[in-house]
Amino acid sequence: MKKYLLCLACLLGGAASADELADANKLMDGKMYPQAMAVYGKLAQAGNVEAQFHLGEMYLYGETGKIDLAQAANWFQKASAGGSGQAAGALQLIKERAERRVDIAYWTDRYDGADLRSGKFNCARPLAAAVSTTNDDIERVAASFATWQDCYNGFVQNVNSALPPGKHIPADVLRLMDQSEYDRAIAHVDAVFTAISADAAKTADAVVAEHAAWHAATQAYSDGEKQRQRVVIRAISESHGKRGNN
Repeated sequence: MKKYLLCLACLLGGAASADELADANKLMDGKMYPQAMAVYGKLAQAGNVEAQFHLGEMYLYGETGKIDLAQAANWFQKASAGGSGQAAGALQLIKERAERRVDIAYWTDRYDGADLRSGKFNCARPLAAAVSTTNDDIERVAASFATWQDCYNGFVQNVNSALPPGKHIPADVLRLMDQSEYDRAIAHVDAVFTAISADAAKTADAVVAEHAAWHAATQAYSDGEKQRQRVVIRAISESHGKRGNN
């Protein structure tokens, strides 16, 4: 009878722990972090593997008030020793975060968008000329503008294909970020994209305006030359006519 009562007590204790764990999970889902931490902490100290894992997560992601990797690793190690595969994976994540902290910082603070403007997307401004007075010069300027236009169109397509900003961040770095790092990286990359796009659009407007002015001036020069040639031809024709009458 005593043995039976002891087993019954174990069952009741297990049910109570399960209920508390379910309550803690609900608190966590509702982002009631202090309350969730209190319950997880109690259960984790009692050896509950799932609670140990969740407590480690809270320290890892700063849901305890600040990020504490030492405490996170401590609870993940306990949970891993208790058979949690998730905890073992989390320990590996902490190790990789430490190894790649420079890569994470690059995307949260130092990325400058140079890759969007380099190589074939480094669009040199076309030849600038106020007016072209020869066919060879017209062909050179027109070809230069066409080359720039093709490059600019490719640049725009490249930037658009990299959107939204999170898509541009390497997946192997993205998965190592905590929420605050992810938010910072997205905001930073978005700001870089916006600035580069605005600068490129400003340059494009200036190039198109220069080309339009060149085209108008060259057309005016060409029309003037044709008019001058007609005047000369008319003068020569009239001169020949006068000589014939004499």
